[in-house]
Order: sequence, then structure tokens, then C-alpha cells
Amino acid sequence: MVKRFVFTSLILCLSVCALFAAGKKDAGTNNGKLKVVTVNFPPYDFVRAIAGDKVNLTMLLPPGAESHSFDPAPKDILTIQNCDVFIYTGGESDAWVDRILESMDVSKKKIVRMMDAVDAVEEEIVEGMQAEEEEEEGAAYDEHVWTSPKNAVRIVRAITAALCGVDAVNAALFRTNADAYIKSLEELDREFQAIAAGANRKTLVFGDRFPFRYFADAYGLTYFAAFPGCSTETEPSAATVAFLIGKIKAEKIPAVFYIELSNEKMADAIAAETGAKKLLLHACHNISKKDFESGLTFLEIQKANVPRLKEALQ
Repeated sequence: MVKRFVFTSLILCLSVCALFAAGKKDAGTNNGKLKVVTVNFPPYDFVRAIAGDKVNLTMLLPPGAESHSFDPAPKDILTIQNCDVFIYTGGESDAWVDRILESMDVSKKKIVRMMDAVDAVEEEIVEGMQAEEEEEEGAAYDEHVWTSPKNAVRIVRAITAALCGVDAVNAALFRTNADAYIKSLEELDREFQAIAAGANRKTLVFGDRFPFRYFADAYGLTYFAAFPGCSTETEPSAATVAFLIGKIKAEKIPAVFYIELSNEKMADAIAAETGAKKLLLHACHNISKKDFESGLTFLEIQKANVPRLKEALQ
């Protein structure tokens, strides 16, 4: 991942310099609405719920694309340059963002870094998990902050404050919409709490990456998985697969999870060997083009996770 960042840095430096003047020329074409840009899907949908059609909203990550390997194109840099509010996660996958922002005048731009809105925790390697072949120096913080509804509430409040700060005319509407949305998130949180409180077990097994650290912490769950959440590895070792198979058999765990946009091969193999049911637990990194065009929401995705979690913990 380090090599990709170095290459991206060179491209960004050249692109920002070339696009800066063009960005100034285009800055006024917002039809009176705020220009809001998000990198990935969760904050995109949060803004959609808070602001509706009162903003011009753009998501940089193409629907269906892998979020951890996203590299911005020159047009994406121009889009950031021209926006009023920019929202990103702030983790390792977004390292390119800081280099772009350092090259711009952001004095009149509201920037929301989602990891600043929550209590970020370090990514951890649990028993049986296969770590990256090339480890980064220093602590890597888990960037999947939105997977906990409790965190999502805090992020929504931070986004609402940013929107209100640049659009006083619609501020009351933004706050009203945010309050209603937060109530829905809090109801979702109560559903997950009830499942965890009444569960026969507390362990989740993922034949995939594990981007649910904040979710697991919120509900007192333990987990075993093939890779950490931001891993770029795709092929597990035989030892990793054997460990997960052994864990399911030993504890009679009824389900093995995979995440969205996965090739599902590892989960298939584990399910075939153990008889465990293969289930999707959607982490909302991104959604398919079809789902994006149909207007699928963060809350709808999380609601679909509720019965799957219940089945796995029965």
C-alpha cells in the first residue's frame, strides 16, 4: 500500500497544480446550492438524509468500486477544489486526501473528517488472523467508524454542524432532518443491543476482512476473521482457513460471514467444510451501481443486517 501512496502523491502534486486555476473558474456554478462532496457511501447517504435536495451532492467513489484502493482522478481533485463542504473518513485509505487539502486554499471550505467525530481505536490482529505481508510503521487506526450506529449518530451531528455553518437559510431544516435521522439510528442501535443481550453466543466468524471493530465493541461481541478491515490481501493462508474452520466446529457456530463486494470464495470454502450458513454482513463501504441507482440507503442496509446478526448469534 505504501508504493501506491507514493505514486499517488506524485500524480496529485501535478494534478493539483494544473487544476487549481480551472477550479477557480468553475467555482460559481452551484445554482445557489451548497456543493457537498464525500469520498464514500456512508457520509453520502447521511448528507442525503440531512439535506435532501438543498445541496448538490457528489460521491467520489464509483458505485461498486473497492474503497480501499481508490485513487482520485484529476476531475475528482477539481470536484474537491470547487466544493463548499468536503467529508472523508481520515484513515489509511484516505491518505491521499491530506495531500490534496494541503495544496488548496481551504479557508472557506468546511471539512469533516469522520474519525475526528468519534473515539478512534487501533486496528487489531486477533488470533488466527492473517496480517499484511508488509506492515506499516506506527499504529494504524480502524477507519470503519460508521459501522456502529452509536458512531453514526456522532458523525451525523458533525456533518449537520458543518452544513449549518455554511447555509444559515436551511439550517433549521437540516437540524430537523438530522434529529429525525438520529432517532432512526438510535432505534437501530436498540435493535442490535437487544440481539446481543439475548444471544446464546457472542462470537462472530468472518471468512473475509473484518471492518466491524466499532460494531463489535459497541455490543460486546468477539470475532475471528481472515484479515483486518483494511487489508489488501485476498488469498488466505491454509493455516488461517484451518483456524476459522476449527473455531466454527469447536464452538458450533451456525454462520460464517462475508462482506459486501467480496468474491465470497473463502466463506464458501468454510461453509462447505463446516456446514455453517454463509451470510452477508454489510459494512456499507460502498454499494453496487444497481443499488446506488435505486436509492438504497444506509438504514436499509443496516436493517437487513439485523436478522442476519440474530441468526449468527442464536
